[in-house]
Amino acid sequence: MGIGLGIILLVIGAILYWALDVNIPGVSDNTLGIILMVVGALAIVLALIVNQQRTRRTTVVDDRREPPAV
Repeated sequence: MGIGLGIILLVIGAILYWALDVNIPGVSDNTLGIILMVVGALAIVLALIVNQQRTRRTTVVDDRREPPAV
């Protein structure tokens, strides 16, 4: 979910920055686009870091066997 959300935020931010000229009272659409692109990139990086930590787990198997009977 983190990577998908990051991509969506990047796309919305890029559209606001380069494609649209919307008059939002109190906020510049270019500033909002830059903020959304930065947050989207941060979400992608954090999702990749969390996924990497999740796959770096090690499993230790303790195999205790009885010696063979003579």
